[in-house]
Amino acid sequence: MNKDSKIYIAGHRGMVGSAIHRKLEKEGFTNFITRTSSEIDLRDQQQVAEFFATTKPDYVFLAAAKVGGIVANNTYRAEFLYDNLMIQNNVIQNSHLNGVKKLMFLGSSCIYPKLAPQPLKEDYLLTGLLEPTNEPYAIAKIAGIKMCDAYRAQYGCNYISVMPTNLYGYNDNYHPQNSHVLPAMIRRFHEAKEQNLPTVTIWGTGTPLREFLFADDLAEACYYLMQNYNEPGLVNIGSGTEISIKDLAYLVKKVIGYEGTIDFDTSKPDGTPRKLMDVTKLAEKGWKYSTQLEDGIQMAYQDFLVKHTER
Repeated sequence: MNKDSKIYIAGHRGMVGSAIHRKLEKEGFTNFITRTSSEIDLRDQQQVAEFFATTKPDYVFLAAAKVGGIVANNTYRAEFLYDNLMIQNNVIQNSHLNGVKKLMFLGSSCIYPKLAPQPLKEDYLLTGLLEPTNEPYAIAKIAGIKMCDAYRAQYGCNYISVMPTNLYGYNDNYHPQNSHVLPAMIRRFHEAKEQNLPTVTIWGTGTPLREFLFADDLAEACYYLMQNYNEPGLVNIGSGTEISIKDLAYLVKKVIGYEGTIDFDTSKPDGTPRKLMDVTKLAEKGWKYSTQLEDGIQMAYQDFLVKHTER
């Protein structure tokens, strides 16, 4: 990418897209194409076709998606499958039709089988059954990976796929029903502190192991791979370290300064028992994360305070 290349970031206001935008600006890129969801509905084939034909981007970061936690994924199964398939189908197809030089498709670690060996290697894709609660989202993302590879094979398109681990950071989603585990905890512990509640209840046993990556670290990796990776298949992006939900809860409690107790509701589902990415492939390319979890939670919480406590 040249500094004056025309770059389209789909989902530029979301956590991932905004982190990529910040990274590119920091590196001196200035020629961005951005549209909000109110300006263009990426599910609409005609709107996306007209947008690409008019703007003709050189490079595309496909970070737009319908996302959410266990509850949202399990409740809106049809929407998660339809919306995400339509978004990526339209963007990938129109990137091809309009001569985009390179596209990066961002997926999710939920593409891997629920009981795949740990840590999760890229080769484990499609080797077993998915976690049922987020299967529709996972299937859409798997289709996106295969679509990028198919366009590479048939048309010679330089489309690459990256699979981030669980992310958190600036511009995260803190919605009570639709957020992921870490932002959900930040909001819950903050509200418990504000309201002087004696206990915060966390779903499940607290034993599942999860990996987390600060979104700005992901953006660093995406920038690095956009310059240095041009192969089919997918690349995991993660920290390679893990923490139990229980320990995470106590870490968030510490950062926020909540002084009550934590109760684990074992009648609620745990989800996947363990999910750690094997980041050997990325490490061999020369990249490693830099933001430690406690530091990242501190930064995310400060962002939450600025953006959500005034509402």
